[in-house]
Amino acid sequence: MAKDYDPRMHSAEHILNQTMVRMLNRGRSFSAHIEKKKSKCDYHFERDLTKQEINEIEGRVNEVIAANLPVTEEFMSRSDASQQFNLTKLPDDVGDTLRIIRIGHYDACPCRGEHVRSTKEIGGFTILSTSFENGVLRVRFKVVDVCPGG
Repeated sequence: MAKDYDPRMHSAEHILNQTMVRMLNRGRSFSAHIEKKKSKCDYHFERDLTKQEINEIEGRVNEVIAANLPVTEEFMSRSDASQQFNLTKLPDDVGDTLRIIRIGHYDACPCRGEHVRSTKEIGGFTILSTSFENGVLRVRFKVVDVCPGG
């Protein structure tokens, strides 16, 4: 894989996306930039998040991480996947067999990226900032190491 990022960050992005879907009834991010030190996701939205919403999103993501859910992969045909997932963000050259990443029963999404084996490997999740402009909510975040037992 050519991208230079920490797999913990990519798995955290999947959890953030599902949290946004569940909590705010939004689709997954339409654009994401995943890096080692910090990352960002862009969502179609009508305003910035409140401090309370930011705290709740952060808390929910960290609850999923702490649950130590397995992160697994399965493969399915593009035809079958199209019945369950939005495939519009996938590159044209992805092929007829798609890799689906499952995070316990919390999230499932077609993906070509590297991931952790269980959510606890992520450590902790922190939202660094949010901003809103022209119908786009940007959420900037990072993963942090968590001390054993912490």
